[in-house]
Amino acid sequence: MFIPRTPSPILQPVITSLVYFATATLALLTSRFEGALAFIWVANAFLMAELLTTPTSYWWRPIAACTITSAIATTLFGMGPQAAIPMAVINMAEALIVASLHRHFVPGNVVAGSLKPLLVFVAALCCVANVVGAFGSAFIASAVTGKDFWTNWLAWYTGHVLGALICGPSLVVLLQGEAKRWLREAALPMKLEAVGLLALFTTISWVTFHQTAYPMLFLPMLPLVLIAFRIGHLGASAAILVLVGIGGFATLTGAGPIDMIDGPIGERTQFFQFYLAFSFLISVPVAAELNGRKRLFQMLRDSEARYRIIADHSGDVVLNIDAEGIIQYASPSVTQRIGQTPEAMVGRSATDFVDAGDRALVIATHHKTLSEPGAIHMVEFRRRESSGNTIWYEMVAQAILDERGVPTGIVSTLRDMSRHKAVERELKAVANVDELTGAATRRAFLERLDKIVANGSKSETSCLALIDVDHFKRVNDQYGHAVGDRVLRAFIDELRPEVRDGDMIGRLGGEEFAILLTNTDLAHASTVCERLRAMVASMIVPVDARRSLSITFSAGLVQLNDMEDGTTALEAADKALYQAKHGGRNCIRLAA
Repeated sequence: MFIPRTPSPILQPVITSLVYFATATLALLTSRFEGALAFIWVANAFLMAELLTTPTSYWWRPIAACTITSAIATTLFGMGPQAAIPMAVINMAEALIVASLHRHFVPGNVVAGSLKPLLVFVAALCCVANVVGAFGSAFIASAVTGKDFWTNWLAWYTGHVLGALICGPSLVVLLQGEAKRWLREAALPMKLEAVGLLALFTTISWVTFHQTAYPMLFLPMLPLVLIAFRIGHLGASAAILVLVGIGGFATLTGAGPIDMIDGPIGERTQFFQFYLAFSFLISVPVAAELNGRKRLFQMLRDSEARYRIIADHSGDVVLNIDAEGIIQYASPSVTQRIGQTPEAMVGRSATDFVDAGDRALVIATHHKTLSEPGAIHMVEFRRRESSGNTIWYEMVAQAILDERGVPTGIVSTLRDMSRHKAVERELKAVANVDELTGAATRRAFLERLDKIVANGSKSETSCLALIDVDHFKRVNDQYGHAVGDRVLRAFIDELRPEVRDGDMIGRLGGEEFAILLTNTDLAHASTVCERLRAMVASMIVPVDARRSLSITFSAGLVQLNDMEDGTTALEAADKALYQAKHGGRNCIRLAA
């Protein structure tokens, strides 16, 4: 991750401006071959490197300082004072455009660290900043010197583009401190290999540029590419600077294979810069891409190590399953959780370990996970062990994508949910049973009633009896609520043995109860209710050692076959109960 430098707000701009002045002066003195614009210009590369490695809030300082030194250099050694300010503004604009575009499109990266930032730098330099700058400088140079406009345009464009392209990334590497970091962190064998390769490259470059028998400019390419592969972008940048020094000196002094070109010194200089640009483009981008892949490989290796640690030591089971549902990896915890070794599970279908009743759900979740790769999916399923026990599992799954973004499988974790399911069943059972009487709660009873009504048919007749304990308020008022509770418990205890397992007794509230009689027609249900009424009427409930009491109930009975829903059935039974209570109580009435 790119972290901007924090240079001295006073000293650093002065140093940058002095370096700018020195390189600009050298370029003007040695490469103004045709009296207008310099054919070699690396001064802006220093300013770009300064801007690219510092916070934007600092930029105005080096820009202001370099504007002054640029104007001085042009006044003293260039086209004179009349061109000094405009040329300085164009120079600063070039550096500022490149730095601003780079910071906008790749704010978190340096130039040479990976391929995308390097490409953004090249595009901003070649396609925007210097196209604009070349037109402005060519106009000024043509107006001041009378030289051809397009000749000046080409001289500016090639000199500035090639100078910044060749030196800019290398200077960024130096200013960012990557060279120091590499020297500090690299192992000794890597350092020795780097020294050896750079020495070999230096020797070959010296031989290439200090003989004129053959145009062997291709000779440095092989060790340059080898350096890019072995040392990375730091080595490639260092090699380009070596090539600039050796080849530049030879070209300016009229030595080496460049001197074999039949043309003026300006053309030979431009050819040499194109040669350097070509060398740059076959080494630094490759090194940047390799560096990016190396970082990616390191991230993947670290991720794999973390994944292995988590998978190998997690209490949950971790499975990698391919798109066809075949297990590719099983964590060691599978032995304890599922009773299989990882080796025994790999290569088998994941559904082999799922209860037949849940396989369709698990397969559907697998396909949904692959079709929605960005989402996390959950499914609960059962697995029946050889002992007959049923184990519940919760699976959390997410798709695995290849480099094209295509799902190739899923990674999932399995957690034993059996204890949770047991607690859930216990809580549900508690929630469905009335605490006082042991009858079903109102919610549980109504759910069962709705299900019976919804699934009812002419061939299976069921009935509902709505029951109310007669004069129960009088019991509470005369004997107290404790006795009232005892009466209700005794009432249900009397009814329960007479109700079949498939039937259901529910407490709907207070002294109001209901009995669901399944697979029973109205005549038989009426007989059952009459028998229950007689039993309760003869029941004796002790109050204390000397007293006791008896109770009766009234009931409304309804057949469920023609009912729309449970609510309709309750309303019909309630109307019948109302008739029973107003008909003298201790009786049963049928719904109309």
